Order: sequence, then structure tokens, then C-alpha cells
Amino acid sequence: MRIGLVYDLFEHFDWLPEDPEDADAELEPEETVAALEAAFHRLGHDVLRIGPVRNLLAQHASLRLDAALSIAEVGRTRNREAYAPVLFELAGIPHLGSDALTLSLSVDKVWTKDLVVQTGVPCVPHWVADFQRRTVPQIPKHYFPLFVKPRYEGTAKGILPSSKVFDEAALYQEVVRIHTLYRQDALIEPFIEGAEFTVAVVGNAPAIALPVLQRAVEQKTGIGLHVLERKGVPPANWAYDLPGVLTPKLEQEMQDFAIRAYEKIDCRDFARVDFRVDKNGLPWFLEVNTLPTFAPDGSFAILAELMGQPYESWLAEVLERGLKRLGLV
Repeated sequence: MRIGLVYDLFEHFDWLPEDPEDADAELEPEETVAALEAAFHRLGHDVLRIGPVRNLLAQHASLRLDAALSIAEVGRTRNREAYAPVLFELAGIPHLGSDALTLSLSVDKVWTKDLVVQTGVPCVPHWVADFQRRTVPQIPKHYFPLFVKPRYEGTAKGILPSSKVFDEAALYQEVVRIHTLYRQDALIEPFIEGAEFTVAVVGNAPAIALPVLQRAVEQKTGIGLHVLERKGVPPANWAYDLPGVLTPKLEQEMQDFAIRAYEKIDCRDFARVDFRVDKNGLPWFLEVNTLPTFAPDGSFAILAELMGQPYESWLAEVLERGLKRLGLV
């Protein structure tokens, strides 16, 4: 088959003067595209590198593709991950991954939590600081410390050590920062002191939760180290910690919760679900990432290594599940 690949590399980002320093954080290196291309080749398919969505917009009516995959995330609206899938649908091109509605929904952390909590998955209470009204909600003191982040961003965009706030004055400052730099609502929730874990889920009917991976947290703030070390944040000598113990019971619990979240918002083919586990060993849902990175140093590549498989062949298996769902193999 001939499979189209839509993606944004870091060099594709068109910077504007008002953009925050991490505005391009969701983009990918060339190595991610090469890994996906190699996996499709392993399955015996040809790959057409389309590049950014603007290329797809110009060419989609004449591409003659059997299937497609988009990992593109450039855009300045909460629908940015859905741009390419909508064009695929208009052109009648089957595509791997979640559809446009699920992609847009999962970008909205508030709506996702409101749906996932209905399945019995534990979610901490949350508040929204409305961007249009420039409001900061009054939150009872016993919920502090709080964590403040943009409502519609991924890849830890907008998160700094100052995102963890201990009083109303700091809360106000963080909300103003999010409103000013990211021009969107701020999501506020109690900060869960403890360990952080991520669960990759693949496949469809039934979905399969893969082994749980623990993420290091920074010793002083307790914020995920992957957040503080991301592109755009000045380097620092962060000290890391791996608190808690991942018991078989806890792993099974998070895997079950991850599948519930995955199925509730109708994910397809692949996703990653993030959790925090408090000091009492209770897991709390954070978010669903319906476009997890396939970079050779990302979670999916780590899972392949744990399973003793070359990344190319393991990734090919994940993609083949999607092609089977589409009825193409």
C-alpha cells in the first residue's frame, strides 16, 4: 500500500513574536519520522512523506493514498491535532490513530477529566480560570499546594517550577502567566505529591495496556523531571527521585484505569495515559495523550527495549493493528 505521513518537524514551526519559548514543544525530530517510515517499510508498504498539514491541504485531493497517519500538531487552536484527520476524511483516505473528534477532545484536559471520572477512574477536583473573563477562582486553602497549567496544551507546555503554588498570591501570578502567554483557560488542581507513571495502550476491541513505566520526579518540587528538562527550559542540575513502589497490584490497577480512559473517549490504535500515585499508593488520572511520541528515545521505544524487540519491528506491530482495524490487511 501507499501510506501518507503527515508530520511537523521543529524546523517547520513558524514563530511569531508573541509565542512562548516552548511553543514548538509538541513537534518532532527527523528521527521520529524515520522510525515510522521504517516500520511501514517493514510491513511492506510505501511511504509518502507529506510533511506539514499545509502540504496536505494543498495536495489532499490528488494524493492517491491507501491510508495515512498524522502526528502533526502545529496550530494555535485546540483543534490543531485534528486538522489532518479532517482532511483525510474529506478526501476519503482511511487513517490510523484516533479520529478528529477524539483528538480535539483529548487536548482539552478539563473535558477529558469530566468524561473519564464517569468510568470510576479517580480524578482530583479541578477548577478553571477563564481566559475570556480573566477570572481566578476562589479555592479553599486545604487544597493547596495547587498545580496550574494551560487547559489545551500537551508535552508539558506552560509548566515551570512556579506552576506549583502554595498560596493565593502565587496562584494569581500563575493564572495571569498562562492567560498572557498561552491565551487560554488555566486548569487548576491539587498537586499530588508522589510518583508519576505512564501507561501505553494499543489496539482496539480489545485494547491492550502495556507495562507501566515510571517517570522520575525532581526532588525539590516533585514535578516530573521530563517536564523540567524539556526543550525550551534553561538547563539546570536537577536532582531526581523515583518515589514509591510499583507493585503488581498497582500496575494492574493503572492498566485497568488506562483502558477505561482510552475507551471512554474512543481512542483508536494507540495512546498514552498518565497518572500520579500519592503517598498512600492511590493512583490519580492526569491526562490521555492520543498522539504520543514515537521518537526512538520515547516511551514506545523504551517499551520495545523492555520487551526485547527492535524498535522498528515492535512499532510495525502497533501500526499493523491500526491497518487491521481499517480492514486494509
